[in-house]
Amino acid sequence: MNNSTDRKALRGFMTALVTPFSRGEIDWPALESLIDRQIHARIDWIVPCGTTGETPTLSSIERTKIIETTVERAQGKCFVMAGTGANSTSTTIQLTKDAARLGADAALVVTPYYNRPSQEGLFRHFAAIAEAVDIPLVLYNVPSRTGCDLQNDTIIRLREKLPNIAAIKDASGGLTRVTDLLTRSDIAVLCGDDALTLPMMTCGAVGVISVIGNIAPELMRSLVDASFEGNSQSALQLHRRVYDFATGIGAHGPNPVPIKTAMAIAGLIEEEFRLPLCPLDNESRGEIEKRLRRHEFATEATHEHASH
Repeated sequence: MNNSTDRKALRGFMTALVTPFSRGEIDWPALESLIDRQIHARIDWIVPCGTTGETPTLSSIERTKIIETTVERAQGKCFVMAGTGANSTSTTIQLTKDAARLGADAALVVTPYYNRPSQEGLFRHFAAIAEAVDIPLVLYNVPSRTGCDLQNDTIIRLREKLPNIAAIKDASGGLTRVTDLLTRSDIAVLCGDDALTLPMMTCGAVGVISVIGNIAPELMRSLVDASFEGNSQSALQLHRRVYDFATGIGAHGPNPVPIKTAMAIAGLIEEEFRLPLCPLDNESRGEIEKRLRRHEFATEATHEHASH
């Protein structure tokens, strides 16, 4: 499926999967359970080893095994988009080649963080990766996290020169930028911010790579479906619920600390992170628990977890 993945298939509901830990190691049974839960919610794509997966703290062996496990578990039931970005071009090429070899259908490649390359440097970085692999690449622009902003002119240039650069996950926070990009390019845009899913899809984005999909996959599935179907009243109600939950928990620490805390409260994973990320204080944890209760996600997830 990987080499023939049509660009049009790069659409829909996608979850940026967390990496569950237990006593410092990856909790493999929990990971498999999380993947199964996403498939059960009719996910289109599952995205292991993104930023939400605490990838900078994973060894290359762990990254490889997570991608391999996800591909095996998802076989034929959904597509797999493996996070392969690093701040070294040669490392990113190797990680992307590995993901393709393991059967990933596409690769999500974040802009090189910390280096702060020029737009020409970014063009050469992504061009080198695209020339080294056959699978579709999804650019990932999240300037608030990387200190690096991929400009629309560079995205358009990449899309025109390299056909396997098929999509971009946009987490720049700007609807104007997305509208400008879609006016000038045929690249597929995926929303990278849960709270902006509906507005961005209204502007022409074709899906979302979601963080809260880890705990509320049915909610995000419903929002994406309502957006595609043009059911504006239903979409607006779902959008407000997503917005309230995503912004409410997101205020309590850097991603993925709030979502993993919520999942731990709901009994889906252990409340464990790798340094430099650490657990929240009791007050923040209490606020997340309130949001879970308000939207009844804790009870849904706990019941579901018990029935597996």
